[in-house]
Amino acid sequence: MRTFRNSTLLIAVGLAGLAIGHGLRSEAAPTADPMIGHMVFFTLTDNSPAKVQALVAACDKFLSKHAGEVFYSAGPRAKEFNRDVNDQDWDVALHLVFKSKADHDKYQDAARHKQFIDENRANWKKVRVFDSHLPAK
Repeated sequence: MRTFRNSTLLIAVGLAGLAIGHGLRSEAAPTADPMIGHMVFFTLTDNSPAKVQALVAACDKFLSKHAGEVFYSAGPRAKEFNRDVNDQDWDVALHLVFKSKADHDKYQDAARHKQFIDENRANWKKVRVFDSHLPAK
Protein backbone atom coordinates (compact mmCIF):
# COMPACT_ATOMS: atom_id res chain seq x y z
CA MET A 1 0.00 0.00 0.00
CA ARG A 2 2.85 2.34 0.86
CA THR A 3 4.48 1.69 -2.55
CA PHE A 4 1.18 2.53 -4.26
CA ARG A 5 0.92 5.86 -2.38
CA ASN A 6 4.53 6.75 -3.14
CA SER A 7 4.05 5.90 -6.81
CA THR A 8 0.86 7.94 -6.97
CA LEU A 9 2.58 10.87 -5.28
CA LEU A 10 5.53 10.70 -7.70
CA ILE A 11 3.21 10.58 -10.71
CA ALA A 12 1.17 13.55 -9.39
CA VAL A 13 4.31 15.60 -8.73
CA GLY A 14 5.68 14.70 -12.16
CA LEU A 15 2.45 15.70 -13.93
CA ALA A 16 2.29 18.96 -11.99
CA GLY A 17 5.89 19.69 -12.98
CA LEU A 18 5.10 19.01 -16.63
CA ALA A 19 2.04 21.25 -16.52
CA ILE A 20 3.97 24.09 -14.87
CA GLY A 21 6.89 23.70 -17.25
CA HIS A 22 4.59 23.66 -20.26
CA GLY A 23 2.81 26.77 -19.02
CA LEU A 24 6.10 28.63 -18.63
CA ARG A 25 7.24 27.64 -22.11
CA SER A 26 3.90 28.68 -23.63
CA GLU A 27 4.10 32.12 -22.04
CA ALA A 28 7.74 32.64 -22.97
CA ALA A 29 7.44 31.41 -26.56
CA PRO A 30 6.42 34.07 -29.10
CA THR A 31 3.01 33.48 -30.61
CA ALA A 32 2.64 33.60 -34.38
CA ASP A 33 0.21 36.15 -35.75
CA PRO A 34 -2.71 34.53 -37.53
CA MET A 35 -3.01 34.56 -41.28
CA ILE A 36 -5.87 36.65 -42.65
CA GLY A 37 -8.64 35.25 -44.82
CA HIS A 38 -10.16 37.92 -47.08
CA MET A 39 -13.29 36.67 -48.86
CA VAL A 40 -15.30 38.98 -51.11
CA PHE A 41 -18.65 38.18 -52.74
CA PHE A 42 -19.77 40.38 -55.63
CA THR A 43 -23.36 40.71 -56.79
CA LEU A 44 -23.39 42.26 -60.25
CA THR A 45 -25.94 44.61 -61.80
CA ASP A 46 -25.38 42.89 -65.16
CA ASN A 47 -24.67 39.28 -64.23
CA SER A 48 -24.60 37.89 -67.75
CA PRO A 49 -22.02 35.13 -68.27
CA ALA A 50 -19.78 37.56 -70.17
CA LYS A 51 -19.81 40.14 -67.35
CA VAL A 52 -19.19 37.45 -64.72
CA GLN A 53 -16.18 36.18 -66.66
CA ALA A 54 -14.95 39.76 -67.17
CA LEU A 55 -14.93 40.32 -63.39
CA VAL A 56 -13.12 37.01 -62.77
CA ALA A 57 -10.52 38.06 -65.37
CA ALA A 58 -10.14 41.47 -63.68
CA CYS A 59 -9.62 39.74 -60.31
CA ASP A 60 -6.93 37.55 -61.91
CA LYS A 61 -5.22 40.59 -63.43
CA PHE A 62 -5.31 42.99 -60.48
CA LEU A 63 -5.74 40.96 -57.30
CA SER A 64 -3.42 37.98 -57.66
CA LYS A 65 0.29 37.80 -56.83
CA HIS A 66 0.41 40.49 -54.15
CA ALA A 67 3.19 40.44 -51.54
CA GLY A 68 2.30 38.22 -48.61
CA GLU A 69 -0.43 36.41 -50.52
CA VAL A 70 -0.56 32.73 -49.56
CA PHE A 71 -3.63 31.77 -51.58
CA TYR A 72 -5.63 33.39 -54.37
CA SER A 73 -8.75 32.25 -56.20
CA ALA A 74 -11.62 33.93 -58.01
CA GLY A 75 -14.56 32.32 -59.72
CA PRO A 76 -18.28 32.36 -60.48
CA ARG A 77 -20.96 30.97 -58.17
CA ALA A 78 -21.42 27.21 -58.57
CA LYS A 79 -25.11 27.31 -59.44
CA GLU A 80 -25.53 23.54 -59.09
CA PHE A 81 -25.26 23.94 -55.30
CA ASN A 82 -28.76 25.09 -54.45
CA ARG A 83 -29.60 23.64 -51.03
CA ASP A 84 -31.56 25.76 -48.56
CA VAL A 85 -28.30 26.72 -46.81
CA ASN A 86 -26.60 27.94 -50.00
CA ASP A 87 -26.59 31.72 -50.37
CA GLN A 88 -27.55 32.44 -53.99
CA ASP A 89 -27.25 36.23 -53.80
CA TRP A 90 -23.86 36.69 -55.43
CA ASP A 91 -22.14 36.15 -58.78
CA VAL A 92 -18.35 36.15 -58.27
CA ALA A 93 -16.29 35.11 -55.25
CA LEU A 94 -12.76 36.24 -54.44
CA HIS A 95 -10.73 34.24 -51.90
CA LEU A 96 -7.41 35.54 -50.60
CA VAL A 97 -5.25 34.44 -47.70
CA PHE A 98 -2.47 36.69 -46.46
CA LYS A 99 0.47 35.77 -44.21
CA SER A 100 -0.37 38.61 -41.84
CA LYS A 101 -2.62 41.57 -41.19
CA ALA A 102 0.21 43.83 -42.35
CA ASP A 103 0.23 42.04 -45.75
CA HIS A 104 -3.56 42.41 -45.96
CA ASP A 105 -3.29 46.12 -45.16
CA LYS A 106 -0.62 46.65 -47.86
CA TYR A 107 -2.89 44.89 -50.36
CA GLN A 108 -5.76 47.22 -49.48
CA ASP A 109 -3.58 50.24 -50.30
CA ALA A 110 -1.91 48.73 -53.39
CA ALA A 111 -2.30 50.62 -56.67
CA ARG A 112 -3.48 47.46 -58.49
CA HIS A 113 -6.23 46.89 -55.88
CA LYS A 114 -7.41 50.49 -56.23
CA GLN A 115 -7.33 50.23 -60.03
CA PHE A 116 -9.46 47.06 -59.83
CA ILE A 117 -12.06 48.96 -57.82
CA ASP A 118 -12.04 51.98 -60.12
CA GLU A 119 -12.40 49.89 -63.30
CA ASN A 120 -15.07 47.48 -62.04
CA ARG A 121 -17.29 49.11 -59.41
CA ALA A 122 -19.78 50.47 -61.96
CA ASN A 123 -21.25 46.96 -62.34
CA TRP A 124 -21.37 46.12 -58.62
CA LYS A 125 -24.85 45.91 -57.18
CA LYS A 126 -23.56 44.70 -53.79
CA VAL A 127 -20.16 43.74 -52.36
CA ARG A 128 -19.78 41.74 -49.15
CA VAL A 129 -16.37 41.38 -47.51
CA PHE A 130 -15.58 38.74 -44.88
CA ASP A 131 -12.20 38.99 -43.12
CA SER A 132 -11.16 36.34 -40.63
CA HIS A 133 -8.20 35.17 -38.58
CA LEU A 134 -6.77 31.87 -39.75
CA PRO A 135 -4.59 30.53 -36.95
CA ALA A 136 -1.59 28.44 -37.94
CA LYS A 137 -2.03 24.79 -37.08
